[in-house]
Amino acid sequence: MRQPGDRAPAPASLTLVQDLANTVDIEMARDALRTVDDLAAFCAAHGLPGLTVDAADLADAVRLREALRDVCQAHAGSDVPPDTLAALHALLRQGPLTVEFDAAGHARAVPAPGLTGLPALAAAVARSVLDAVADGTWPRLKACAAHSCRWVYYDRSPAGRSRWCTMSICGSRAKMRAYRGRNRPD
Repeated sequence: MRQPGDRAPAPASLTLVQDLANTVDIEMARDALRTVDDLAAFCAAHGLPGLTVDAADLADAVRLREALRDVCQAHAGSDVPPDTLAALHALLRQGPLTVEFDAAGHARAVPAPGLTGLPALAAAVARSVLDAVADGTWPRLKACAAHSCRWVYYDRSPAGRSRWCTMSICGSRAKMRAYRGRNRPD
């Protein structure tokens, strides 16, 4: 998915979460999850082909997207509202995971067999988050601090303190507003 400025996308473990959160572009007023067909196409493009999805799955996928965006905003310093966390947990519980082992004894979480619709997407998101927690990348997936943007980006800054999706757009706007506020005549 296209990233603002010159940002590279998130590592592979976070691609699904980043892409789902960014199916809405607040600034451009574009939503890539408007129809059941949009959700089915998104799922197919992210390794979940042939899922049967309905209008309820679409509504839940949008709720999942918004809750994930709020969690990513928390990585940039905001708190996630308790009702958002409760909704996110309820959505993710629909997609159970199981553990599989390979011949070398390595374990990995995988979606339980037979899932379709939102439960399959929720399980894939949960697995993605767990993989990112395991590889240490999860806290760097953030939502832009600009309320008119909230684009989810991967913070590659050395200190991990980036606040905006791109300094040249949202960061510059915020700094200009702060400058004007400081220099406003009394």
